[in-house]
Amino acid sequence: MLRTEKVLQLRGQQGRAVRVVREHYLRPDVPCRSALCRSAQCRAACTRDGKLLSDDVTHYVVPDCKVVQEYLEILEFPELKGIIFMQTACQAVQHQKGRRQYNKLRNLLKDPRHDCTVFANEFHQHCYLPREKGESMEKWQTRNIYSAAAWYYNHCLGQMPVVMVTEDEDAIRQYGNETEGVFVISFKNYLDNFWPDLKAAHELFDSIAQARRERESESQENHGKEYPEHLPVEILESGIKSGRYLQGTLNVNKHRAQLEAFVRLQGFGSKDTELQSDILIYGAKARNRAIHGDVVVVELLPVHEWKGRTVALCENETEDKAPADTTGDPMPTGKVVGIIQKNWRDYVVTFPSKEESQTQGRNAQKVLVTPWDYRIPKIRISTQQAEALQEYRVVVRIDSWESTSLYPNGHFVRVLGRIGDLEGEIAAILVENSISAAPFSEIQMSEMPVSSPKNPWKVSPEEEKKRLDLRDTHLIFSIDPKGCEDVDDALSVRTLANGNLELGVHIADVTHFVAANSYTDVEARARATTYYLADRRYDMLPSVLSADVCSLLSGVDRYAVSVLWELEKESYETLRVQYTRTLIRSAYKLEYETAQGLLDGDTSVVRDILELKSLDEGMRQKKLAELVWAISKLTDIARHIRAKRDRCGALELEGIEIRVQLDDRRNIHDLIPKQPLEVHETVAECMILANHWVAKRISEDFPHQALLRQHPPPRQEFFTELRECASAKGFSIDTRSNKALAESLDRANDPSDPIVNKLLRSMATHAMSNALYFSTGSCPEEQFHHYGLALEKYTHFTSPIRRYADIVVHRLLMAATLKGTTGDVKDNIISNKYLEELSRHINNRNRAAQRAQKQSTELFQCMYFRDRSAESDERCVADGVVYSIRTNGVLVFVPRYGIKGAAYMKNKEGLVISCQGAGSCQWKPGSLHRSQHKITSTTTTGDSVTLSLFDHITVRILVQTSRCHADTIKLEIIRNAPHHTADTEATQKSFHVVKSDLVKEVSQSAEEAQCAQERARVEVMDEESQEFCQTKGPSLYQLLEEIRELALLDVTEDITM
Repeated sequence: MLRTEKVLQLRGQQGRAVRVVREHYLRPDVPCRSALCRSAQCRAACTRDGKLLSDDVTHYVVPDCKVVQEYLEILEFPELKGIIFMQTACQAVQHQKGRRQYNKLRNLLKDPRHDCTVFANEFHQHCYLPREKGESMEKWQTRNIYSAAAWYYNHCLGQMPVVMVTEDEDAIRQYGNETEGVFVISFKNYLDNFWPDLKAAHELFDSIAQARRERESESQENHGKEYPEHLPVEILESGIKSGRYLQGTLNVNKHRAQLEAFVRLQGFGSKDTELQSDILIYGAKARNRAIHGDVVVVELLPVHEWKGRTVALCENETEDKAPADTTGDPMPTGKVVGIIQKNWRDYVVTFPSKEESQTQGRNAQKVLVTPWDYRIPKIRISTQQAEALQEYRVVVRIDSWESTSLYPNGHFVRVLGRIGDLEGEIAAILVENSISAAPFSEIQMSEMPVSSPKNPWKVSPEEEKKRLDLRDTHLIFSIDPKGCEDVDDALSVRTLANGNLELGVHIADVTHFVAANSYTDVEARARATTYYLADRRYDMLPSVLSADVCSLLSGVDRYAVSVLWELEKESYETLRVQYTRTLIRSAYKLEYETAQGLLDGDTSVVRDILELKSLDEGMRQKKLAELVWAISKLTDIARHIRAKRDRCGALELEGIEIRVQLDDRRNIHDLIPKQPLEVHETVAECMILANHWVAKRISEDFPHQALLRQHPPPRQEFFTELRECASAKGFSIDTRSNKALAESLDRANDPSDPIVNKLLRSMATHAMSNALYFSTGSCPEEQFHHYGLALEKYTHFTSPIRRYADIVVHRLLMAATLKGTTGDVKDNIISNKYLEELSRHINNRNRAAQRAQKQSTELFQCMYFRDRSAESDERCVADGVVYSIRTNGVLVFVPRYGIKGAAYMKNKEGLVISCQGAGSCQWKPGSLHRSQHKITSTTTTGDSVTLSLFDHITVRILVQTSRCHADTIKLEIIRNAPHHTADTEATQKSFHVVKSDLVKEVSQSAEEAQCAQERARVEVMDEESQEFCQTKGPSLYQLLEEIRELALLDVTEDITM
């Protein structure tokens, strides 16, 4: 090892340049990570590092610093293989392009689907070149990278040509012919000669190059300031510490995107100012170029300049002023003075139509594109394809937003699909939520166990000896939706020799097949969850695991992780608990309806139990009696568990479930309310119990590095609308604790209208904060509590097939049980710092999955109603219930379809609604008067219509189409009277057993795609269901997690401000 010195030019806190000299050590054994390497020492180091650069390419590519900084998006193309990122280029990205771009580069290097690697050239004694006196940083970086490229060629014994790509013309002239086998060319030349048919890469290169030229041109022009400059970082940080400035995340109101944004406080500011609400950022100027999702620094305005939030219904209009009578009470208001972190991402946009493009200015190549997300401002890009792409959804990225520009500058990335086309709209949802839909790579699939119909997977004799064998001692069975193949949990109950009961929850042992830090594990960690859309799903794990080897199917041996409780035979109190790896064979794969039939004593469902068909009558009756006893006993135990949680304040939040039925052409045939069964409750309670006990165990053994799930108490101000609505019916809601809230909601029941209680529970759900994963080392123990479940400790353990958090918990549990044995505990334990970072990632991906699922469901709902005539189709007319009053209309819940929407009582022309008896409503001149619990429309002729909270009205369901954004549901009042149909009555009768919030999922399966341990969710009935069905669905506790973002306080984010 050689010792040398490295001179760094750093910038101090006051902005002064500081020259720092540091020791720098060089060694000869830095791994090259190439499969062509013939050096034994180097190959040993490469093997330890894992990923190797392929030798199945025509050449290796070495991009210089500028190419990596400017064209990383092109280098991400999977077609480009054999890329060597030099350490010098990676550090340049880190120091000059910021954390977001550097993280993209790191993720690219980690991704096993991309054939690329990093070479630490600055630590190799034959590659590193000291910076010469007077040499610019750019020249030194290029010289170092070329030196490393030449070494790489010689190190591989000339077996592979090396192409260095650069934007430096001097470097091309100087090094182009210096070393045989090492070519130095421009990046454009490289694409033209090596990838002439890769059209997408050429288009992206032209787009980025054009955007660069535009930025350089604008920087030379003398523009006036459109926005104030952001304050330096050191001033922002000191201001946050002193309390002068406040830090938080910007959330734009998508219904008033030009006017309203809110900052949720975090860090020092929220403690020092004692503010109990978000900060309103009013107007684009006050937002000062911050984009939705950015972490910003805010300065509060004087109190006399504070404004109120908009309380009127609106339709995503672009007006930059709000009428004075439509705002609420003044709230803390501020302005953005700096941005701590820019959380920019890919944005789906639409080009202007021919008519709009003619009014956009003199330069035809500069185009203002409109993002799909209302909360994102228009983006100016430079392209020559604007006219050709007018009917397409495309992806763009933001490059910069200068203070001299009204709009951010960006560049075109790729085309998604035609506007209105199903595949294009689904692709837009995926991009907007940063969801990768790429198939699993060959290297990941190579890690999978072999299993096929001719050669099914079998238990290994070595593993069999290590596990507790339950195959002959326990009656184990699963309860799942019809046709479901992904069974990740099973149950058992039996009587012990001492008369007590043993309850068992058996979960698929996914971690046996997914080793920590394997390629499959890295991919599962990146995805974090399975993504369910209306007509498809994107699995977290390959199907050979999720639908075969890990699936607890009946009649086959499977590995499981089991939790076994010994319960007192009468009180069902827990006497002992055991956590262990087991070997099981499920006896029955039951459907929910079949299990409920057995519970109710309906013998006709026996014919649906395939496992009993081959038995003779005597044996069939014996086995049936055992199964009926087990289901009945499980249900009895579950009732006891639920009652115990109820006494502690567990919340019961109701909603409506919608089954989405597809026809043969995969079009939505109908939206049908579905009544859940008591057996859903039984399975859910068993899963909650397992999650709770596992949380207790791992937090006891690893108090500073266990992954738990917390649900903090909601902020009291979020309950304001709930309390006001309840008072309209004479009910009082106590929100001081979860127990008080649960008891209040139980009492708030109108015998004549069960929808009242349902809506109140829905409002309570929307007032809740989000449940989040966290590391026990980053949070005091008094904050571990799960508010909704009324449990001191909770985690997710029961769905490792579709949640990465459960995989982490499985590893922690196994490490806890292996303590004191020969097992390697360290492999399953990760540091608190890393676990905290992982928790944030999983929380972020879960929110993305929920948004994508919701947007996908709304897409299919709009497709359902768009294809029908609103005037003549009776399915477009339904009963609605008023649940919120606004200044210009009401918010309405439609039980038949589980839809919430805005119904206007005053239109854009200023006319108000007038209903004549039982006939249809008309628009007439007049005025509106709003009070706390009702709103009255009075025409100039003296006719009046009054709508009060919880009134039933008849509405027509329409689809409001948009060229640039997603279509939305719109409601129109047609009668001031209930709409009675057989469906309405059936829906109302089922309310007393409905247990989930208004969260609608459409998953392509023969029956409702829901988890065995959780409640039923929306299903899609389709002939292709076998391909997509998976145990999935919301339960009581998951409903508390699947609520809207609380950036806005209104009950429904999607239909009001």
